[in-house]
Amino acid sequence: MFGQIVLKIWQHWPTVILLVFITYFARNRFRHGLHKYPGPLLASLTDWWRFFDVLGRRPDITQRALHKKHGDIVRYGPNALSFADPQALKTIYGLNKGFVKSDFYPVQQAMSKGERLPSLFSTTDEQYHAELRRCVNSAFSMTALVQYESSIDIITEKFLDQTEAVFSSKNKICDFAEWLQYYAFDVIGEITYSKRHGFVDRAEDVDGMVGYLGKLFNYVAPVGQLPMLDLLILKNPILRFLDKHNIMSFTFPVVTFAKARMAERLQDIEMAKVQGETPQLMAGNGCGDLLSMFLKAKEDRPEFFHDSRVLTMAVSMAFAGSETTAISLAAVFYYLLKNPQCYQNLMQELDGSLGSGTMEARPSGITTWAESQKLPYLDACIKEAFRLHPAAGLIIERIVPKQGAEICGEVIPGGTIVGCNAWVIHRRAEVFGEDAEIYRPERWLEADPDVRRKMEGAMFHFGMGARTCIGKNISLLEIYKLVPSFLKRFEVCITTWPSVFSDKHAEQQMQKARLADPEKEWRLHNAWFVKQLDFNTTFKPRSRTNLPAS
Repeated sequence: MFGQIVLKIWQHWPTVILLVFITYFARNRFRHGLHKYPGPLLASLTDWWRFFDVLGRRPDITQRALHKKHGDIVRYGPNALSFADPQALKTIYGLNKGFVKSDFYPVQQAMSKGERLPSLFSTTDEQYHAELRRCVNSAFSMTALVQYESSIDIITEKFLDQTEAVFSSKNKICDFAEWLQYYAFDVIGEITYSKRHGFVDRAEDVDGMVGYLGKLFNYVAPVGQLPMLDLLILKNPILRFLDKHNIMSFTFPVVTFAKARMAERLQDIEMAKVQGETPQLMAGNGCGDLLSMFLKAKEDRPEFFHDSRVLTMAVSMAFAGSETTAISLAAVFYYLLKNPQCYQNLMQELDGSLGSGTMEARPSGITTWAESQKLPYLDACIKEAFRLHPAAGLIIERIVPKQGAEICGEVIPGGTIVGCNAWVIHRRAEVFGEDAEIYRPERWLEADPDVRRKMEGAMFHFGMGARTCIGKNISLLEIYKLVPSFLKRFEVCITTWPSVFSDKHAEQQMQKARLADPEKEWRLHNAWFVKQLDFNTTFKPRSRTNLPAS
């Protein structure tokens, strides 16, 4: 009997295969009753639709177009829904709501000796995340910023000097987005290990780390739409075995650097013990860096926070800390360059603050964190850049708890992947105004307290809830310090501006510096994080006659 069935199947194999595919696609189409939600037909049949959409590197455009066409809920996969209503944020990402991260995130886990390094960002285990975060929370508090600011100042001053030496003095075109990533990478190195990677000093991609990171995210973004592929490609058992036994290395360059710095610190600690001295967790220069904080957490909770997890935290700082901060910095400068009146307003605020003594006129041009917090127009310019160009360009996926949940009045079955895309949420007209598509920092200054709270509540660039980016405060510290420090020292503008100037003096000021090609827009490359390409600029040192006397 069984043999006859097999024979029949063999004889009619084309029909059998067709029936299998029809059954598979029909199951996907009507899964969980999600067929009632609009979206592309192919997206409801297979996740390969979103794989290829993300592979096209502008899924943010797709998401915005789909929501414009279909409304606040769009089906973008057989088991995936995208929400455009800001009200969904509190439900999906709120504390104790039971939503967990999807399998998109483990694709981003680094490897060392064939083992995964699940970080705060990439783990889907909420208990593990809570335990890990509890160990390191103090290292990322606003009060901890005081000890990191001097480290940032070291890199910032070097960055400003190198900008003059490498680009300004030679009138050389700069890929500003990449140059800013070198800065962010070195800041993270200094804050984490008290040793920068050397990107700014050498004005090049050290050990190909930036390039490798770009390739990694190019892989993560599409493969994360079909996570099973990762188990067949980078994390398959054969490659993990080869890596574990040092036959072939698949360790990320960032991991190699982090392991070297950690080994140096542990060696110093052991040497102190041998010499009968009290081991110092800090770097040799006495700085309290993140690694010292992680090692202190290891001492406090050795049963959980062991060496592998110290390494995981050190590595994740480079992954998350360089890419997103650099993207945000580039966005701030770009929108100022493209909006000359905003640039002029900010420069008037900076120069006025120097003249009034609100900011100290230092030879280096460096602005302190405390000084930056007294500059309301700077704050508005940065917030507006965060709004129009959030670093993450994909849907921040979560899984509905098994009992199901109500989101924006809709009962969504348990196990469904749901989420919001900041590129959609940040352009909601009912929240940010009818001109939400344009860069207008003044909206943050003109809004009454209730409207401003509503806008701030819809800002999603650092995530939300328990999974808010733990390095948020460090990133803000870098951005709020570098932008005014750079603009006080260099002129960075477009040579040919639209005729929007209120007076002739303003036009003359704006003509002094330039983008290399003012007519050319930058290109955006959305590989999970939305990088800017072709952001080519030149710089001129600001004339001392343009600065108030110190």
